[in-house]
Amino acid sequence: MWTLLITMVERIGIIVTIAFVLTRLRFFRDMIYQEQLQQKQLVTATLFFGFFGIIGTYTGLNLEMNSLQFSSWTFDLASDEALANSRVIGVVLAGLLGGYRVGLGAGIIAGIHRFTLGGFTGLACGLSSIIAGLLAGLFHRKDKHVKLSTAFLLGALAEAFQMVIILLISRPFSNASALVELIGLPMIFANGTGCALFLLVIKSVVNEEEKAGALQAQKTLRIADKTLAYLRKGLNNQSAEAVCKIILTEIHASAVAMTNSKEILAHVGLGYDHHRTDSPIQTKITREVLQKGEIIVANHNKIHCREEGCPLNAAVIAPLKQRGQTIGTLKFYFQSEKEISNVVLELISGLSSMISNELEISAADQVYQLAKEAEIKALQAQISPHFLFNSLNTIVSLVRIDPAKARKLLVTLSQYLRQNLSVTTQSMTVLEEELRHVKAYLSIEQARFVNKLDVIYHIDKNVLSQKIPPLTLQPLVENAIKHGFKNKDNDCKINIMIQRETDTITVKIIDNGQGMAKEQLDKLGVAPIQSAQGSGLAIYNVNRRLTMVFGNKSALKVTSAPNKGTEITFSIPYEEENVN
Repeated sequence: MWTLLITMVERIGIIVTIAFVLTRLRFFRDMIYQEQLQQKQLVTATLFFGFFGIIGTYTGLNLEMNSLQFSSWTFDLASDEALANSRVIGVVLAGLLGGYRVGLGAGIIAGIHRFTLGGFTGLACGLSSIIAGLLAGLFHRKDKHVKLSTAFLLGALAEAFQMVIILLISRPFSNASALVELIGLPMIFANGTGCALFLLVIKSVVNEEEKAGALQAQKTLRIADKTLAYLRKGLNNQSAEAVCKIILTEIHASAVAMTNSKEILAHVGLGYDHHRTDSPIQTKITREVLQKGEIIVANHNKIHCREEGCPLNAAVIAPLKQRGQTIGTLKFYFQSEKEISNVVLELISGLSSMISNELEISAADQVYQLAKEAEIKALQAQISPHFLFNSLNTIVSLVRIDPAKARKLLVTLSQYLRQNLSVTTQSMTVLEEELRHVKAYLSIEQARFVNKLDVIYHIDKNVLSQKIPPLTLQPLVENAIKHGFKNKDNDCKINIMIQRETDTITVKIIDNGQGMAKEQLDKLGVAPIQSAQGSGLAIYNVNRRLTMVFGNKSALKVTSAPNKGTEITFSIPYEEENVN
């Protein structure tokens, strides 16, 4: 018995080899990871495990009942002969991993084969193979991994059932009884151990690959986190060099380089003395990647380095893409092709895709920024034609009665218009310039409405160098005059306040005009509105520019009530470096 047990365990070495081969087959990986196998995958798995069961039969030991002697590799059995084998391992694992259909199919294939070999246990062993497949299929769970203890118990239980069936069916009973007594316990233990060992090999290989994949994913995410800030600036020499340095510290390559479609942007690592930045792309293999947009592995002959004794004898060149177009390459150099494993290739492929995505994000950010700047400039360029016509009419009327004042007012209007035109080329100005623009506008308005408009300034001169979007104050003041004082003939007052409050600068425009109702106030600044009182476009434009530049904290705050005037307030960040 002990001799048989030792021999059976030795034969399990074959099972371990097959288990390792299995981990390399796609259909087997699908069985492990997919909840539902396709028909073709089910057929493939059934045939494989059925064949596995046949191998288990052929690697068994032939027992001649009269002499009780064992022999190996039997292909035909006499009527008084039987087999001690590991066929049940393939059948049980078929059911455990693939479900009852795969288990049943593999059991039928292995069982029919065993029956055709003959021997007095042929029918019993063939039938027990089918039952083993069905039994294991009952323990198949789509959403759970099989435990080693489950595999051992099912392998042992299936073999125990086979012993029972041999006793029930095989004749003569004396031979069946003697056979079970001799091989029963060794086969139950050996096949249970074989099932558990088979599963252990599979789990170990798969777990190692999952661990390696997790490490690669972690490394890719770490590289992505470190390179994102540089790639947001686009693909240039500075960003490329920074990215190449980061990648080289994370990946065991000899050198890392990046190119655009025409020249080398950066080369870090071995060979930097002759693989020079800003030099044109010279190799045919790089141009091929740019043309085809596919990753290519190059050996020393394909690299065609012009420098004799170059230590870079192999390279992996991956495309960098934007909107489906190849705009550059990411190149990894190695001292030998042996260093380029499948894991390395997958990592490089993932990195090129990741960097391409980051460049896409960078391009989208730049487009958004350009659109935002274009919108700001369009908002800044707006000027009321009515104000211009009214100002010119005022100047014309003053030419006869007060030429000096007309000349002064014309100069003021000229300064005002020049400011309006100049800001279309600026994204930011200073509060001092904005205040000068407001004063020019109010000088014109005061000339138009003599003794009607009074302006009061409360200005902290220490904050006038702070940055602000152009044409922010003047539209608010104009709004107060146009709408607040529309029906008011005298005693019109505007209070303009610019004061620092710790880390912010608060700006207030206060008028004593007619004010507005709550219904109109709630909509003001949110969107342009159409009403008999006006569109609110000036307030909306200023509010939008402030929030686009400084964020929602700088949004306009408007308080007003009918016949009680209006107060418009906003805050901008105070920055020490802007102070002269």
